[in-house]
Amino acid sequence: MSGAESTESNLQENRRFAPPAEFAAQAHIGSIEEYEKLHSRSIAEPEAFWAEVAEQLHWFKPWDKVLEWEAPDAKWFVGATTNLCYNCIDRQVEAGLGDQVAIVWEAEPYADGQPQVVNLTYNDLLREVSKFANVLKSKGVQKGDVVTIYMGMVPELAIAMLACARIGAVHSIIFGGFSASAIRDRVEDGKSKLLITCDGSWRRAKNVPLKANVDEALEMTDLIENVIVYQRTECEVHMTVGRDHWWHDLMDGISDDCPAEEMDAEDLLFILYTSGSTGKPKGIMHTTGGYMVHTYMTSKLTFDLKPDDPDELYWCTADIGWITGHSYIIYGLLPNRVRTLMYEGAPNEPGPDRFWDMVERHKVTKFYTAPTAIRAFMKWGDEHVEKHDLSSLKVLGTVGEPINPEAWVWYHEKIGGERCPIVDTWWQTETGGHMLTPLPGATTTTPGSCCRPMLGIDAAVVNSDGEEVPNNSGGILVIRKPWPSMLRGIYGDRQRFVQTYWEKVPGMYCPADGARVDPDGNFWITGRIDDVIVVAGHNLGTMEIESALVSHPDVAEAAVVGFPHDVKGTGISAFVITKGAVPAPGSDAAEAMKKSMSAHVAKELGPISKPDQIRLTEALPKTRSGKIMRRLLRDIAAGNEIKQDTTTLEDRGIVEKLQASG
Repeated sequence: MSGAESTESNLQENRRFAPPAEFAAQAHIGSIEEYEKLHSRSIAEPEAFWAEVAEQLHWFKPWDKVLEWEAPDAKWFVGATTNLCYNCIDRQVEAGLGDQVAIVWEAEPYADGQPQVVNLTYNDLLREVSKFANVLKSKGVQKGDVVTIYMGMVPELAIAMLACARIGAVHSIIFGGFSASAIRDRVEDGKSKLLITCDGSWRRAKNVPLKANVDEALEMTDLIENVIVYQRTECEVHMTVGRDHWWHDLMDGISDDCPAEEMDAEDLLFILYTSGSTGKPKGIMHTTGGYMVHTYMTSKLTFDLKPDDPDELYWCTADIGWITGHSYIIYGLLPNRVRTLMYEGAPNEPGPDRFWDMVERHKVTKFYTAPTAIRAFMKWGDEHVEKHDLSSLKVLGTVGEPINPEAWVWYHEKIGGERCPIVDTWWQTETGGHMLTPLPGATTTTPGSCCRPMLGIDAAVVNSDGEEVPNNSGGILVIRKPWPSMLRGIYGDRQRFVQTYWEKVPGMYCPADGARVDPDGNFWITGRIDDVIVVAGHNLGTMEIESALVSHPDVAEAAVVGFPHDVKGTGISAFVITKGAVPAPGSDAAEAMKKSMSAHVAKELGPISKPDQIRLTEALPKTRSGKIMRRLLRDIAAGNEIKQDTTTLEDRGIVEKLQASG
């Protein structure tokens, strides 16, 4: 029996927020009744449903069959050929819309006190992507070859990935915060021979030495034959003769004629590595046709995108190095013909209001960010929000982890002005696109809940036998039927693919998240199955304890983990970022604050959920994407020596501070 099967759920949230009537009236899906009718049909007749979505896109050759399925293997749009780059760019140009802006890019540094902004039209993209595709061909890249990309958030990153898709090369994008050893591991696993990088990238007004990291990585592997370097920061770099080439030199004079390759729907589009519990990264494989269809539809419906509205401007604050950037900055947005905003740098450079300044200047209409960022904005103070006009915003979204109800309400009130629907999306690198999410014109939302399954998604909360559990009973979240953007495997490791995702509940995809369904039919993610803490025989989900802590007036953010306890077996350790100054460790003020927080959790969830340890801190160990490194917190709580790789942390010094805070 999995601990998640009987996770106790004590978090009560009774606030409800209906879609504004004016918004619902013009939405793609404008009522819960319409959603329920469409969803029921999409589950009962999945092949007909997904065929209708797919017909909205371009195919060189139509499919013979929509789906072939024998768990865990799916083939979507069997026999069809298409090209995702063609659907992103050429389709718009051929419709006479090439002069419309596709990507709006803003640099982090200001120039003479003014923002640096670049607008790329579909014509611009077609020219630059075709040229770079020819550059790749000139270096011997062929259909099916893996191309490694390690760049900052510059337009050339989008150009490089689209160029790979255009010629049928498989891109493997590595987030620019990863270390040399992480680059080497991914290069070797993908057997890549060509790598694309920048000299450096800007982050909080500092140069991140991307090329130097690549040089260090390539001292550990001899697979890479060519390195293409885009000059961004003009920092000094070493160029190895014969191996390293400047982007601008290769692009100079090369042809901009490069027809899109006809790709089989099941041809590999990209590999994206995600961390695994073993420490060895998993190369998640996504193919062309199904991923294209799913990201196109979910972008359109989740954010209620309106391509014919000239004011529509969508901004996802993620990095393209993560799946969120793949799906919801580039591949889902461009086929919908909606302007997508890319930002190079940090949310607090040069000040804590950078995001809100950008929303005001660009008149952003749809905004998608992470709960950890929202909690940081809360901590920085409302005054940074209130000095900007955010009235252009129409839809707000969250991604990356469950959002605490208090952070949800702050987001709704302070950023959305109590008028913007919030879409709290649940999905993974492995799923490719949204799986559980409100639809902004249809769903009455509850803070902290990701609400209902997306159209075409058959989600349930079950026990290990695959039987649905009663409402409000904790269980294992599963997807019972295939969907187009599902992962096709782990690159080079079939056994790990089957064991990781398909053996916990036979025949069903198991994402390793615990969940419950409330009486309204809304889903709540209770945390990773391995984050369930068994305290004196009670199975407690970490997310609910974190939510209770964040509802305390002194708490900006909290992370909860288990640690060995002599009496209970497992104790609860809470790492808490305070809204104000952190009291000195051991001081009366610190102890009083901890006591107040502990009592608050007991009041909200019951005495069994009270933390055994509370560490007050000004920061948590996070990657640059905002992910909390919980495995580090478990070691700190247990008093273990830190042996994990900490090179991806935004602030490496925080580990020592947390160890001292105990």
